[in-house]
Formats: sequence, C-alpha cells, structure tokens
Amino acid sequence: MTRRKREVEGMSLSFLDVISCGFGALILLLVLTKVFDPVIFDETIEDLAGYLQQLEQTLVELKGETRTLNRSLIRQRDLESSKVTQLSEIQQELAALETLVEDNALDQASQAAIRRQLAEAKQRLTEEMQSLLKGYQKSLDETVIGGIPVDSEYVIFIIDTSGSMFSYAWPMVVQKLSETLEVYPNLKGIQVMNDMGQYMFAQYAGQWIEDTPARRRAIVNRLRDWNVFSNSSPVEGITKAISTFYRPGRKISLYVFGDEFTGRSIQQVVETVDRINRRGEDGKRLVRIHGVGFPVQFANPPQYQDTGIKFAILMRQLCAQHDGTFVALNRFR
Repeated sequence: MTRRKREVEGMSLSFLDVISCGFGALILLLVLTKVFDPVIFDETIEDLAGYLQQLEQTLVELKGETRTLNRSLIRQRDLESSKVTQLSEIQQELAALETLVEDNALDQASQAAIRRQLAEAKQRLTEEMQSLLKGYQKSLDETVIGGIPVDSEYVIFIIDTSGSMFSYAWPMVVQKLSETLEVYPNLKGIQVMNDMGQYMFAQYAGQWIEDTPARRRAIVNRLRDWNVFSNSSPVEGITKAISTFYRPGRKISLYVFGDEFTGRSIQQVVETVDRINRRGEDGKRLVRIHGVGFPVQFANPPQYQDTGIKFAILMRQLCAQHDGTFVALNRFR
C-alpha cells in the first residue's frame, strides 16, 4: 500500500515538471517571437528613395551654383586683366610724360643759365664797350621782364602788402620777385620793404642784405607769409628808400609792386618823388624806379576799379620820369 502510494507521488511530480517545462518553453517562445518581430522593408525602401531624390536635387542645385560662381570668377579675372592692361598703359603714358617734363626742365634750366650768363655779361659792360656796340643797344637792354635795364648793382623791392594783394595776388608777387632777382645774378646789395617803408627783416633796417643764394632763398621764403599793414600808397616807401640808401656812385633800382593807389593826389606823389630823386649832373636820376602792376582791382565791377586805374597812371608817370619801366601784368594768378 505504501509502495503504490510512493509511485503515484513520483509520477505526479514528473508530470508537473513536464508541464512546467512546457509552459516555460511556450513563454520563452513568445518572448523570442516578440523580440525578433519581422522587419518591414517596404517603408525603409521608400524613405531611402525619397532621400536619394532629395540628394540628387541638392546636387543639381550645387552644380548650378558652381557654374554661376565659375562664370563670376571668369568675369572677375577678365576685369582684373583689363585693369592690369589699363594700368600698364597709364604707367607707360606717365613714364613718357615724366621724360617730357624732365627734358623740358633741362631745356628751361639751360635757357635760365644762358640768361643769367647774358645778364652777368651785360652788367660787366664798360662804357667803352657799350659805345662800340651802340648799334645793338636795344638788344642789349632786353630782359626777361619786359626791357627793364639791368645795369643796377643794388635792388630795393617796395611791395604793397595790403589785403587785396595778399589775398589775391600773393603767389604771383612771390613769382615776380624771384624772376626779378634772376635777372641780376650778381648784386652788391638787396633790400625789401613794404610801400609804407617797413622792412621785411628788422635786423637789416637801414643796411643792405648781402646777395648770397641763402639770403635770396630767405627773402623768397619770408615773402610767402609776409602780411603787414599797408595803406596802398607807395610814396612813403619810395622816399624812405631813396633817402636811406642812395649814395653817389651807387646804381640802384627800385621795384614797386602794387595793385592800387588810395591816395588823394597823383600829382602830389609825382612832385614829392621828383624833389627827392632829383637829376644829377649827368642828367640821370639818383635811382631808377620800375613798377609792376597786378590787375587785382580790374577783377571787380567797373565802379570799383578806380584805385587800380590810379595806380597804373601813377606808376607809368613815375617810371617814365625816373628812367624806369612800368610792367602791367594781364593776370594776378
């Protein structure tokens, strides 16, 4: 009885083990089947086809942009090549112009040297040589500034420093003073004052400035910004220059630069200068008086040109009576 009961218990346990293993296998099969579900490839293939189409469209667009950039680059290179060609042509023209300017400068320098040598030779002419060459006197007296004699050993500049001159004609004043000095390569003395008798260099008041290249450059440089008061009447400067610097035997020329005369009487100035710059025993004046007129006032309407006309009349008369020459410029710039 006992043995049979044990057999039934053994069989029951084995059956339960089999059933449990079976259920476990089913559960494991279900789990494995869930994990490895079948993959659907149709949707993936469609996604890849769309992505490939998008890439192809992007490639087309990139090729179009590349062609556009290439065309722009070609145009840019063509433009740069054209600019290089133009620059080369401009450089060639510039080189030609520079050569022309250099040749012209050399020619002008040669002419200036010849004029200086000629002027120096004229200054050394003795009375005997002049008498032998009296038939050529006219050609000997011709100079750069319109036939002004160059026999003087001393030169005094009397310059109108009024506002109209300084504001409108000053570069031309500097130029004409430089040109006048070039006519006289060797002077014994130079002096510069304004038309009221004020000296350009106070340290040389009442004495001559030595004629050296450095002093000439100093005069021109100082003149560029020399702006002092003036009443636009040359009588004070002329009378002071004659009374201060004339000595017997000195050959002196005064150069009066101006654009207007604001005095009341031209005749009074003429008489005053005539008394001071009297004639010597040889019939010549103590000094020569030359004038250079700058047409500043003639740029104004006719009703404002009176003072300019008066200056021209005054200086023509003074220069004619005092062995000089009046030069009326046709421009002041």
